[in-house]
Amino acid sequence: MKIVVIGGSGLIGSKVVDRLRAGGHDVLAASPASGVNTLTGEGLDQALEGAQVVLDVANSPSFEDKAVLEFFQTSGRNLLAAGRKAGVRHHLALSVVGTDRLTESGYFRAKIAQEALIRESGLPYTIVHSTQFFEFLGAIAQSATQGDSVRLSPAFVQPIASDDVAAAVAEYTVGAPLDGVVEIAGPERARLSDLVQRFLAASKDPRTVVPDVHARYFGAELEDETLVPGPGARICSVGFDAWFAMPKAPR
Repeated sequence: MKIVVIGGSGLIGSKVVDRLRAGGHDVLAASPASGVNTLTGEGLDQALEGAQVVLDVANSPSFEDKAVLEFFQTSGRNLLAAGRKAGVRHHLALSVVGTDRLTESGYFRAKIAQEALIRESGLPYTIVHSTQFFEFLGAIAQSATQGDSVRLSPAFVQPIASDDVAAAVAEYTVGAPLDGVVEIAGPERARLSDLVQRFLAASKDPRTVVPDVHARYFGAELEDETLVPGPGARICSVGFDAWFAMPKAPR
């Protein structure tokens, strides 16, 4: 089966590509570096020729409101049009648990727009909503740092390891289209402020996390349940301690 992975050189994309190739599939890791540009349409028709499945795990290079909306809308339209032309039988996209509850955020409004395009495309589809990755805890801390303090929401999160994301996404990629959304999450629920403090302490980072219910996450205030999955989510196995002990876990 030919599978095209848009964003196939990124954190999740590269791991999914490796898993799919190990399963014997013909996988094209597509990105601007490989001559496939979903914003301009360059190389799309050629890349999707003969493809049965397209997996979109690409992300916007800018999180500025206008730029991120333009990225997901333009990229989505071009990719879905090329998929219809090629006769793709399954279109998948990776998105975020809580997207529909984060309309204050320009980034998440753009993800909502991307998902709407997929639903309305006429192609069989699966949208995978994932919780936040452990790998981004350091970036979350950095974005909220003021001096020696890190101001973060105490809302609940249920983070997931990128390896678990890749395993789940690879499985859905070779499965039948769900024509709906599936949620994936890690095994442990914790408050975001507590988890980042735990990460900093384990990393021997002297910064202190200050819980603040008004602290914004991608531009939006969080309720306790905004970022956690609902009933029926796929719960993966790797928790914080196991992830942090991995040799390649970012510090």
